[in-house]
Amino acid sequence: MMGLSKENLKGLILALVSSGFIGASFIIKKQGLRRAAAASGVRAGFGGYYYLLEPLWWVGMITMIAGEVANFVAYAFAPAVLVTPLGALSIIVSAVLADIILKEKLHHLGILGCVMCIAGSIIIVIHAPKEQPIKSVQEIWDMATQPAFLAYGGSVIVLVFILVFHFAPKCGHTNVLVYTGICSLMGSLSVMSVKALGTSLKLTFEGKNQLIYPETWFFMLVVAICVIMQMNYLNKALDTFNTAIVSPIYYVMFTTLTILASVIMFKDWDGQSGGTIVSEICGFIVVLSGTVMLHATKDFERCPSFRGTGPSSPTLSTRLYSGNADFLVKQDEESGSPDSNFCSRRQESY
Repeated sequence: MMGLSKENLKGLILALVSSGFIGASFIIKKQGLRRAAAASGVRAGFGGYYYLLEPLWWVGMITMIAGEVANFVAYAFAPAVLVTPLGALSIIVSAVLADIILKEKLHHLGILGCVMCIAGSIIIVIHAPKEQPIKSVQEIWDMATQPAFLAYGGSVIVLVFILVFHFAPKCGHTNVLVYTGICSLMGSLSVMSVKALGTSLKLTFEGKNQLIYPETWFFMLVVAICVIMQMNYLNKALDTFNTAIVSPIYYVMFTTLTILASVIMFKDWDGQSGGTIVSEICGFIVVLSGTVMLHATKDFERCPSFRGTGPSSPTLSTRLYSGNADFLVKQDEESGSPDSNFCSRRQESY
């Protein structure tokens, strides 16, 4: 495959494993919730916590954590241009397993969305840039402090401050782009820091100790701050708006900004031809379209004439809000509200 080096192959495998684990974790946890509700008679959506004693639910949690770890390590081997879009495959895994295990019908448009995600991912993998060898965290620090990325990082921080202190109080509860914009902007910085931290740890395990450099600890601090902010505002978005609206918008914004940040900081597209870059962008657009289609069918299939397709599972990112996504799965599974009420609530929440 064009551009698929040994390092890229490792990152690709880890990203695929991560998507598989995270997609499967939603199904396993949902099965655990069902068992817990049947055993206790109190559903999680009505305040029951018996699922904490259900082994299957904990298996799902462990599976999800394993997926998050694999995703973290993937960034140490492959560029974000390759790893981030592949997060959409977790939605496919979740949808397919829901159809097979939970007998939740996958609509034909949902199948088309899955095919589009797979086709777009293949295009991205074929044309992905090679990961540039990095010998120390100080090299990454030099990349992070170059004028172009400093301008990007400064713009992100300014925009986040404006959204948090000006727009969020005024229209955060009426405009879905406010909370998702904060999450996406911070998410692009968190992925850059995750990649830097992951690379530092990889070099450390190879015998080149990077923990002695303050830059490693700085990147760790940035990861913690960004992830906390992402979880906070993504939870606000999910609590205010319908999941089927938030998830695709967040995925599109988060993935686009992450790829942009990676191209600026790590020079992912340097040395690639114009045709190769266009092919990557086309593959990315196909994945985005398939993701939006999958989430759209999950939304309208909950109406009376359709059966639900299972939990909406976010991508890399969910990766960053899987705890809240689990709450949404529990709400979806345990609420017991009529489907017609769901459809009307969806309109009201938007």
